[in-house]
Amino acid sequence: MSHLPDKGVWTKCPACGGHVNQLEWGSIKKCPQCGSYQRLTIKERLTITIDDGSFEPISMLPNSDNLLKVAGYSEKLAEARKKTEITEAITVGTGSIDNKQCAIGIMDSHFMMGTLNTTVGDRIKQLYLFAEEKRIPLILMIASGGARMQEGIFSLLQMNTILAAKQQYDRCHQVSISVLTDPTMGGVSASFAFKNDIVVAEDQAQIGFAGPRVIQATSQEQLPKDFQQASQLFAHGLIDDRIRREDLRDYLGKLLTLHQR
Repeated sequence: MSHLPDKGVWTKCPACGGHVNQLEWGSIKKCPQCGSYQRLTIKERLTITIDDGSFEPISMLPNSDNLLKVAGYSEKLAEARKKTEITEAITVGTGSIDNKQCAIGIMDSHFMMGTLNTTVGDRIKQLYLFAEEKRIPLILMIASGGARMQEGIFSLLQMNTILAAKQQYDRCHQVSISVLTDPTMGGVSASFAFKNDIVVAEDQAQIGFAGPRVIQATSQEQLPKDFQQASQLFAHGLIDDRIRREDLRDYLGKLLTLHQR
């Protein structure tokens, strides 16, 4: 038997390049050397956010098919489902934070970069309507590269139809909260990500529409180091707050307490 550790025990931090033992990342997946965060899966996000054992998924709508018959898309969907062990880029349900019930939707950038398609859009709308019926607060934890181009106009239509569901939810006068995580880009940031009552961002999250390389190539200008970072958006008043990941659960619990009806 080899004296060397099993594969995967050590990983390289994408931010600083340091070698980190998997135990050192902790539940919040924070590099002990540079303090940068790894992107979380839905399961990891639920573990650090929701009260133990309180999450109850809402009955999921059927998955969308390759309606436009885009070459290779069906294979990419199958590969993403096998790799992530989830059926789409979002899970929706109910749970509690500090014993305060809420509806919650969590997007996962590991599934085709969390892109918005018809299924993701339908699940978000389902979450708004369910929360309206139950008259409970709603939290969306967003991680997305934008609209999924393989579904064309069907994907882009979700931007407006989600906003219609959100408008209907507003009639129950409960608070809705967006938590922007890394990344929040494209059509998602241009539509529902910023439309909830309270919009906060996880520290270090990249938030914008087009990526910095595209903007720099188009504008021919040198962009600041903190361009599209949560800290820059907060400094310019585009979000309500910037929260460290390790403080996010307590922060959300306080918001739910302050806005309970």
